[in-house]
Amino acid sequence: MSRFYRSARARLIADDSGQAAVELAFVVTLLLILLCASIDFGRALYDLQVISELSRQGSNMALRGGTGSQSCDSLCTAVTAVVNGSSSLNLASNGKVIITSLTETLSGSETVGPSGGPYTISEQKVSSGGISATSKLGTTVGAKVTLTGAPGLQNGQYLYVTEIFYTFTPATGIGKLTNNAIGMPSQLYDIAYF
Repeated sequence: MSRFYRSARARLIADDSGQAAVELAFVVTLLLILLCASIDFGRALYDLQVISELSRQGSNMALRGGTGSQSCDSLCTAVTAVVNGSSSLNLASNGKVIITSLTETLSGSETVGPSGGPYTISEQKVSSGGISATSKLGTTVGAKVTLTGAPGLQNGQYLYVTEIFYTFTPATGIGKLTNNAIGMPSQLYDIAYF
């Protein structure tokens, strides 16, 4: 091999090593951003699943605790149980639990009210502390509300609705920067009724 060929080949190899380092830096940066965004998105999905389960348990517990009465004890106990059962989320400081008792006023000929309401708010209990949030159903006892998809009620029956608000905080620094860019809300919400 000629000397010229060897020296030209050595220069090309030297130039390629710098190009590979630059390409690696770009790829690693992009992969790190995607990894951090994936971690935070996965955490948000997990937290939303936990909130969904807690809201169902809260409504179920309020239903089992109260036998058609408007006892504060059943709603207060259910709110406290949901807050205490959320150890991984810490709803006491990062969230708000609202349990509402609804009833339906029937006319003399009806045995079951129309599904979806209108219902009347008969009682509402809110967890103390946490974040500032108000019920999306309403807060005034005696107010009329509709709840799409909810069943019709008979006289004396109650519908218990649990709402959970939770402030989601990304775990990674890049996740905090991309939180708005990828469309993750900073406050998660779920509602369930029994």
